[in-house]
Amino acid sequence: MSPNLDLSQLSEAELIRLEREVAARHLDKFPYMAVFWAFANLAVWLSLWPLVFLGIIPLWLGFIIASLNICLSYLPSHEAQHDIIAKPGTKLRWLNQLVGHLSTIPLVFPYSTLKWTHMEHHKHANDPDLDPDYGTHASGPLQALWKTIKNRQPNSEWIDSYPKTLERVGKTRAILDAVLYQLVYYSILFALAWSGYAIEAALLWWLPRHIAQTYIQYYLSWAPHNPGLSKGRYKDTRSFRSLFGNVWSMGMQYHIIHHLHPRIPLYRTPRAYWEMKPILEARGCDVHDL
Repeated sequence: MSPNLDLSQLSEAELIRLEREVAARHLDKFPYMAVFWAFANLAVWLSLWPLVFLGIIPLWLGFIIASLNICLSYLPSHEAQHDIIAKPGTKLRWLNQLVGHLSTIPLVFPYSTLKWTHMEHHKHANDPDLDPDYGTHASGPLQALWKTIKNRQPNSEWIDSYPKTLERVGKTRAILDAVLYQLVYYSILFALAWSGYAIEAALLWWLPRHIAQTYIQYYLSWAPHNPGLSKGRYKDTRSFRSLFGNVWSMGMQYHIIHHLHPRIPLYRTPRAYWEMKPILEARGCDVHDL
C-alpha cells in the first residue's frame, strides 16, 4: 500500500478490512531474534560475575555491559506476555513461558506480575484510574525522566498501582511472586556485600537495574503514549521520532502498531507501520513521518 494513498473517503468497514489485511501479513511470524536475544542477553549478564570477580574484565566494563543487559532484558518477556512465541496449547508453549520467566531475572520482575499488569495497561491505556502505567505520564522529557526516579520511591503513584491492579483483577499470587523476587534480590546483594563484594554488586546489578528502569519507563511507557490525554484504541498511542533512532528506543517509535495488533512481533512493527500508515491517518491517529 502506498504511504501517499488517500483513504479519507473510505467507510469505517472498508478501513477495518484494509487494516486487518495489513496486520494479517505480519501475524504468526516466529520471533527468532527475540528468543535468541532472551537467552544470549541473560547468559552475557551472568558471565559478567565470574569475569569481573576473577579479574578477567575490569569492573567499569562490566558495569557498562550489565547496564545494557538489563535495559535489554524486558522486551523478550514482552513478546512472551502476548503469546507471540507460542500460543497456549501449542508445542512450543514451554519456550514462550521460559523466555517470559528467564529474560527479566536481571530486572527483578516476575513474569506473572509483568504479564497481568501489562494486559490491564492494554485494556485501559491512559485511564488514570485503571492503567497501571499511568504514573509514568509527564508533560515533557525532563519531567518524564524525573518521574521514573520518583516512581521507585516508597508509596509512589506508580509502585502502588501494580499491586492494586493485581488485586483488582484477582491475581494476588503475582503480588507474592514480586515480593519473593525482591527478597531473593536483596538477600543476594546483602550476601555479596557481606562477602566483600559490595562495589561489584552495586555496579553489576543495583545501579544498572535503576538505569534500566529509567530507560524502560521512558521509552516503553512515556514516549509512545505522550501526552497521554486520550483514550480509545486509535487514540491512546502514537508514533514518534526518537532523537537516537528506532534501535535506541527499542522499536517504540512504532508502538502504535503494537497497541492495535499486539501479536505482531516487535521486529515486524516498522514494516507494518509503513504499510498501515495511510489507514491510521484516515482514522485520525497521531502518526508521523519517522
